[in-house]
Amino acid sequence: MAERSLLVEIGCEELPIHAVDDLARAFAQGVCDGLSRRGIAADLGHARTFATPRRLAVLVPGVAFTQPEQRSESFGPYVNIALDANGQPTKALLGFAHKAGVEWTQLERATDAKGERFVHRNVSPGRTTAELVPEIAPEAAAALPIPKPMRWGDHDFAFVRPVHWLVMLHGDQVIAGELFGVKSGRQSRGHRFMHPAPVHLADADSYVDAMRAANVLADPDERRQRIRDEVARVAPAGCTPHLDGVLLDELANLNEWPVAIACTFDRDFLAVPHAALVTTMRANQKFVPVFDAGGNLTEHFIGIANIESKDPAQIRHGYERVIRPRFADAKYFFDEDLKTPLTSYQQGLRDVTYQKALGSVWDKTVRVAELASAIAERLFAQGIDVDAAQTAHAAGLSRCDLLTRMVGEFPELQGVMGRHYAAAQGEATEVANALDEFYRPRHAADGIAAGTLAQCVSLADKLDTLASIFAVGMKPTGNKDPFALRRAALGLARTLIEGGLDLDLAVLLKDALAEIPDSALLPSASERGAGSEGTKLAHASEPAPAPSGSRFARVRSAPPLPKGEGKSNATRRAEVRAELHAFILDRLRSYYAEKGFAPQQFEAVAAVRPASLVDFDRRLRAVASFAQQPEAEKLAAANKRVANILRKEGIDALAAAQRELDAALLHEPAEQALAHALDAARTDNAPRLERVVAERDYAGALSRLAQLQAPVDAFFDGVMVMAEDPALRANRVALLARIKARFDAIADIALL
Repeated sequence: MAERSLLVEIGCEELPIHAVDDLARAFAQGVCDGLSRRGIAADLGHARTFATPRRLAVLVPGVAFTQPEQRSESFGPYVNIALDANGQPTKALLGFAHKAGVEWTQLERATDAKGERFVHRNVSPGRTTAELVPEIAPEAAAALPIPKPMRWGDHDFAFVRPVHWLVMLHGDQVIAGELFGVKSGRQSRGHRFMHPAPVHLADADSYVDAMRAANVLADPDERRQRIRDEVARVAPAGCTPHLDGVLLDELANLNEWPVAIACTFDRDFLAVPHAALVTTMRANQKFVPVFDAGGNLTEHFIGIANIESKDPAQIRHGYERVIRPRFADAKYFFDEDLKTPLTSYQQGLRDVTYQKALGSVWDKTVRVAELASAIAERLFAQGIDVDAAQTAHAAGLSRCDLLTRMVGEFPELQGVMGRHYAAAQGEATEVANALDEFYRPRHAADGIAAGTLAQCVSLADKLDTLASIFAVGMKPTGNKDPFALRRAALGLARTLIEGGLDLDLAVLLKDALAEIPDSALLPSASERGAGSEGTKLAHASEPAPAPSGSRFARVRSAPPLPKGEGKSNATRRAEVRAELHAFILDRLRSYYAEKGFAPQQFEAVAAVRPASLVDFDRRLRAVASFAQQPEAEKLAAANKRVANILRKEGIDALAAAQRELDAALLHEPAEQALAHALDAARTDNAPRLERVVAERDYAGALSRLAQLQAPVDAFFDGVMVMAEDPALRANRVALLARIKARFDAIADIALL
């Protein structure tokens, strides 16, 4: 019989919107894997996944009606064990034959490296697809990623939502089976309101058209496109709806037959920061905000209904009515918050626990301000125009908005509201922007903070988060990262690199750890409980008075650092600093891998431990460019050979490189040529190589060093490095060490 399409559909109550796509993909994959494991021929490459809020389905074309013949082969005892001296079967052979279900005389023989042995070969007809699919569907359903399965009725089984119907069709034939207490058939269900009657499916291939006729767009991609078209249809002229991918996915997983409804709200609400209004529309109501040609929010918005109503005005009124109190709350919170200066919230931060061993959020704010000021001073010394006092002031205000009414209602607006309140209260533009920007990058696709002042605060905040949480022994393990330290580490690295901030990473980490209280470094710190910033409230033991005025003042509720620290604390800080440095570099590996740099290129630069990540980035790009040159492979191999020679002889490479060459001991033409080439690469009528490296023209330095490839090859071909004469050997080793040292000043290219 010819192959036919296979359809399996599970119908249930409304699925969680954020789980629909993952569940659908996993179910389709499970069915395809089940077919593949059983050897059923099918066009798995063209299998289609369907999902709506009420169903998960998969359509696999070209599914055969039966398995191929099933062949099995099992090996028994060797002949010398299976037969006795008289050629009669032993207990071992009889037991093997009994297990195979045949007489021992029916067994065949096979020969391998150890000799001749008995073997049982069996061929059985394949089972039909109709017999196997009832096994495959439950397997696929059981393997779905369901964190919290539901039970219903008095059943023992559980699923993501109660199941109400099951369709299993192979071509036009129903496959008899049962799943979650529901027997299979050819009856699906249409739209809950527009087509409540059962939907008769003539065959598997008619599924999509039959569902569309019943007002269900089973194809998620078709549903998404309909939402786009509907939104464009009702959008006001000259305006642009903001329908991003996340909102589109949510809407597609909420509706089976989406219909756009154009709505408006009172223009007076536009006085509220637009971020608050947009957040309310998108996150709480799943409405599409609409912007004008200038990128400003308008009073228009678009709702997506799951029905073609005969009276869409009623739906519109409902959408407008439900959003009005949310906007009214936002306006009230905003107006009330404006009456309170941001600095007034600093006192309240003392009552919010950041982490038990680390004190309150105010203590963290103090540490961040100290670090931000120090970073600004270093950058100012480099000629970058940034005010340290203003930077410290911005850091002191950075978390005040956590206690505002607006952020209490909409936590996702932290930073955004700080910027609005600071600007409205007369803070400098740089300070106001920093209160929002210092959180960046908030996610992988986000950019770094804009503006040097904001970058200083951002660096200080991330440094303190990393240093403090590592200090108390709560570094990430596996998938657990409650303080988002991986994101903080990558954000720190990106801000330094993409912001061009040429700062010594080790010094930054040391400064951050110096701000951590000694008590947080105790061995028992890792056993202490963790609070969550802005979520757990606790009274500090001795809250200090609030700072006066709008300037930031250093006030702690936790005990201050002692002037001196014991050896154990100094050692612990050094250990944490090393852990943090490795942790940050580990994040950079993925960062650069995504940008196309080879792992060995990264390791070559990491081996020489550049002080700043800006310098690291410059070296890495030079190494990547050098790796494309034809000389790179041979020079890398030569450097590796030199490294092996030095290591085998126990010679310190740096010491050997600093040893003076004795020109009188350069006997062989090849070593004379190499020494001359090295001198030429160092000068060559251009700035000395050391100066080129010092000026960080790493690409230029490597380009000049690439000229050494031919003389290095000739040297290894014609010169015995480990000569019997100790002086001659030492001179040659020194020559090679000098070459390696020139490369090592940029990167350890031996690792390429």
